[in-house]
Amino acid sequence: MSAAASSSAALHSSSVWTALAPAVFVVLWATGFVAARVALTGAPPLTFLALRFGVVAALMLVVSLAGNAPWPRRPAQYGHIAVAGLLIHGCYMGGVFTALFLGMPAGISALIVGLQPVLTAAVVGPLLGETVGTRAWAGLLLGMFGVAMVLGNRLDFDRATVGAVILSGVALLGITVGTLYQKRFGGGVDLRSGAVVQYAAASLAMLVLAAPLETMRIAWSAAFIAAFAWLAVVLSVGAVSLLYLLIRRGAAAKVVSLFYLVPPVTALIAWAMLGEALGPLALAGMAVTAVGVAIVQRT
Repeated sequence: MSAAASSSAALHSSSVWTALAPAVFVVLWATGFVAARVALTGAPPLTFLALRFGVVAALMLVVSLAGNAPWPRRPAQYGHIAVAGLLIHGCYMGGVFTALFLGMPAGISALIVGLQPVLTAAVVGPLLGETVGTRAWAGLLLGMFGVAMVLGNRLDFDRATVGAVILSGVALLGITVGTLYQKRFGGGVDLRSGAVVQYAAASLAMLVLAAPLETMRIAWSAAFIAAFAWLAVVLSVGAVSLLYLLIRRGAAAKVVSLFYLVPPVTALIAWAMLGEALGPLALAGMAVTAVGVAIVQRT
């Protein structure tokens, strides 16, 4: 094969992967909600996350050393990476898992966290200098409306305690600010070594909180181990790495608009794996959400 043909094939392969990456990310991220339901039957949320983040940090350390990954050269870089990890992993995951553990219905939690694209669009201009036009705003609002349609028959506000609502709000702020912070300060950091720092910082934070607040007891079972392995390896390594790659390559408002697709895809997975019903309103909401995200991506 000639050099030109080889280069063309590599370019085509890269283009195909770039096109598929958002869809792969959405599907992987959506499976996390189903796996979390299983995981929380075997361990308190902060204890589970401390263990999960610690295992991922160890795995990524091995990957970094084996691959000769470059490490940050300045202490300030370590600080920026740790802050992003505390926001994206600690605040977001900790808020969502603890809210679900306290009885927050998954529908309400997903709806609150689903406000992230609109919140990001509202602050992305002053922080990153990105312009969110009228069409993009229309797509973001349409996507939010579609999410509400999907979750409409799953919302049960009587079960949502004040504490769980506050924790879901913490998760929303964590993933929003963390995404913008990663976009602003984490662009030049190697994903492998950066993951070690982020997950180590998040694991330590969860451990400090779990020690006085939880029993830290884990009921080991085949289902728990399977959920733990999926969340630790596929989600924490695969999905989060994809998220960071998407953040590097695209505008922040475009990337976070993909989160609108997570609740509909989660509903489909729950229908297929858990037998949860999908009504006409949910199906229509999926279509509306897809249109909203398509508008944002095209702008």
